[in-house]
Amino acid sequence: MVRFVHPARQDITLAGILAALADPARLMIVKSLIRQNECMNCTEAGPCNMAKSTLSNHFRVLREAGLIHTTKQGVEHRNAVREADINARFPGLLKSILKHADE
Repeated sequence: MVRFVHPARQDITLAGILAALADPARLMIVKSLIRQNECMNCTEAGPCNMAKSTLSNHFRVLREAGLIHTTKQGVEHRNAVREADINARFPGLLKSILKHADE
């Protein structure tokens, strides 16, 4: 059985969020998840030209930083952004990062 590590809300750090989102691929994944506003599997949310192992690593980094929550449904890993937890810790941070990332 697959068990995913998700930090508790109080353990999400600003440094962890910023480090995870510093990578353009991970930033794109988070933007994709927010834009769809639903749980998506890794293939749907990630860049289509990326190796599965690389994509899995990006999702692990996002998960360990507290940015996403991953669940297993059948053979798929479904991912959703932890917006409520991030906004509770750092109000407006994620929205601001995503807004300015397009500039």
